[in-house]
Amino acid sequence: MSDGRGWLLRLVIAFAFAQGAVSMARPAVSYRALSMGADERAIGVITAVYALLPLFAAVPLGRRTDQGRCVPLLVAGVVLISAGCALSGTAGSLTALGVWSALMGIGHLCFVIGAQSIVARRSAPAEQDRNFGHFTIGASLGQLAGPVAAGLLVSGQGDGMARTSALALLASAVAAAVALTSLRRIEPRGPSRPVAARSTAPGPSAGPGPSAKVSVRRILRTRGVPAGMFISLAVLSTTDVLTAYLPVIGERRGIAPATIGLLLSLRAAATIACRLVMPPMLRLLGRTVLLTVTCALGGTLCAGIALPLPVWGLALVLGALGFCLGVGQPLSMTTVVRAAPDEARSTALALRLTGNRLGQVAAPASAGLVAGVAGTAAPFVMLGALLLAAAGLGARSPGGGPRGRRRSPLDGNRLPNRFFARRT
Repeated sequence: MSDGRGWLLRLVIAFAFAQGAVSMARPAVSYRALSMGADERAIGVITAVYALLPLFAAVPLGRRTDQGRCVPLLVAGVVLISAGCALSGTAGSLTALGVWSALMGIGHLCFVIGAQSIVARRSAPAEQDRNFGHFTIGASLGQLAGPVAAGLLVSGQGDGMARTSALALLASAVAAAVALTSLRRIEPRGPSRPVAARSTAPGPSAGPGPSAKVSVRRILRTRGVPAGMFISLAVLSTTDVLTAYLPVIGERRGIAPATIGLLLSLRAAATIACRLVMPPMLRLLGRTVLLTVTCALGGTLCAGIALPLPVWGLALVLGALGFCLGVGQPLSMTTVVRAAPDEARSTALALRLTGNRLGQVAAPASAGLVAGVAGTAAPFVMLGALLLAAAGLGARSPGGGPRGRRRSPLDGNRLPNRFFARRT
C-alpha cells in the first residue's frame, strides 16, 4: 500500500462523521416523533422503515461494487445521509418522518458497503482482524459523539421538543457533510481490479470473472457465512433498538434527554475500548470462545435493562453491554470476507448487511409490538434472547471456507481461530 495505513485513518475519520450524524439523528427522530404524539408502536415502525429499503438495495449495490470503484458509493452515501437528516428536521408528519428516515438508511447502507469493500480490498489476510477492528472504531466514535450532541440539543416538551429535535437533525446533516472532506486518496487511482487479483493468499486465483457469476445461494451456503451473518444481525439489532428505545425508556422513567445521550455514548465508549484490546483477547481466547462469551453475557445484560434500575445502575449495565457488543461486528466482517469467493467479497459483505437490515426491520417492529403489549422495557428482554441465540450458534458453528478452495479463512492469521476451522 503506497500510503501505508493513511487510507485507513482517513476512512475511520469519514466513518466517524457519517456514523455520528446517523447516531445523532436516530434519537432525534424518536424525540421528534414523540413531539408529534407518536406511541411506542409508531416509533417502532419509523425505526424499522430506516432499514426497509436498504434491505432490497444491499445485494445489487454489493455486486456493483465488486465490479467498480468504491469512492462514488461513499460520496453518494454521505449526500443521502445529509439529505435524509435535513429533511427529517423539516418533516411535518409521521409519514414524512418515516420516508426521510428511509432515505437516511439508504445513504448509510451505501457508505458502509463502500467502506467495508475498501477495507477488504486493501487489507492483507493477516491484517483483516486489525483493520476491520480499527474501521469499526470509526462507527463507535460516531456512536459516542452523536447521542451526546442530540441529548444536548433536544429539550422541552411538545412544541419545544419539536423545535429542538429539528435543530438536532439539521446539525446532524452538517456533520454528515463533513465526512466528504476525508474521502480523498482512500482508494488507489485508476480502474478498479477484481478483488481476487489483489488476494495475497496462496492457491489458484478465482479469476477475474464478474461477481454476478457467483450466486447468492452459493455464498449463503459457504461455511462461516451464516454464523457471521446471524451474529452481526443480533449485535446490530441490539444496538439499533437500544438507540431508538432508550429515549422512550428515559421519557417513561423521567430521565432527561441529556442523560440518555450520555448513557448511549457510554455504551459506545465501552465498545471502542473493547476493539482496542481485541487482539490480546483473541490471542488469549480464540474467536469461538470470545464470540460465545460476549454474546451470552451481552444477552444477559441487555435483558437487565428491563429492570427498574437507577441511573448509575443503568450506566454500569450499558458500559458492560457496550464492551460485549464490540466483538461481533469486526469479527463477523472477517468471517464473511475470508469465507466468500474472492470475486464476490463485496457481494458477500452486502449479504451480511442485508441480514443486518433484516434485523433492523424485524427487531424494531417486533419491539414496538412487544412494548405496546408488555411495556417499554420488554423489547430489551427480546433482544437479550436474540443475543443468547447468537451465542449458541457461535459456539456450535465451526466456520470455514468454501469447499474445494485451497485458501482457508485461517491464511495469514496467527491467532487461534477455531471459529473458522473446517469440520474434520
